[in-house]
Amino acid sequence: MRCPGWYCGRTLLENASLGECGACPRGYRRNDSTFICDPCTDNPLFYDWLYLGFMVLLALVLHWFFIDLVVMRRNFNKEVIMLHCSAFIEIVLACVLTLLSTEPFGTLTIRSCAVRSLSDWYTLLHNPRPNYEKTVHCTQEAVYPLYTMVFVFFAYALILMLILRPWICKRCLPRQSKMSIYAAMYFLPILALLQALIGGLLYYSFPYLIVVLSVISCAAHFAAQIDQTVLSLIITTVVDLRNVIILIGHWCLHAYGIIAITQLTNPTLHALLILLVPLPALFYILTARFTDPSRFLPT
Repeated sequence: MRCPGWYCGRTLLENASLGECGACPRGYRRNDSTFICDPCTDNPLFYDWLYLGFMVLLALVLHWFFIDLVVMRRNFNKEVIMLHCSAFIEIVLACVLTLLSTEPFGTLTIRSCAVRSLSDWYTLLHNPRPNYEKTVHCTQEAVYPLYTMVFVFFAYALILMLILRPWICKRCLPRQSKMSIYAAMYFLPILALLQALIGGLLYYSFPYLIVVLSVISCAAHFAAQIDQTVLSLIITTVVDLRNVIILIGHWCLHAYGIIAITQLTNPTLHALLILLVPLPALFYILTARFTDPSRFLPT
């Protein structure tokens, strides 16, 4: 028997009979031919892993950004490096614990239901109403576990930060570094809220967001330099270790976005595209002198 809507299905009961049409249990999704809730047994696609990696990178980059912002140091020293390493360890441990907490439990692999369309992320908006009478509630996680495991990751990241970071902050710049904890206590819940509201939109748009934001951020980094001459920009980029690491980080993010867009379906061609990653930085360095405000005298 058919079930209304896109996500309503029937569960197989213990007596081998079928239940009423409704939401499939977590970890199950309706079979569109039989309308029976089948368990999710797919392996995540390469793109799915890239999306999960994007959410991880987003949290890590924000950790590093706020650490760099609050310590107010123009160079790396032992204390700053320890704070950055602490954030990295927290995120890595959160990733491992998230994978271990996702079915199959205790392994670093996951089983999933394949994403078919944007509506899969918003089943709440697609509860059918047969004959415009009673609404059949079939809200479920059709993209299991891509939706909920991100929340689990943010929860682990927050808990691990509250456990580990204070010990590091006590030894490394205690006055400034503690502000990075307060910042994370704000941005991690905000990221969770974004996942709840626009997770589906992020799933389809994150490759382009990474490319655009990495280019803008790279330009902003160069624009912060006082001397905008070509020689000065090259020297400060090559000599200063902090600038080198920041620039390489931008390139890695840009390459990640290109990989997510192309998914390396044509490895030879797409590898050549990755070689163009330094181009935006070179373009800024070579053209900055034409847009330096100090070159234009007031009339």
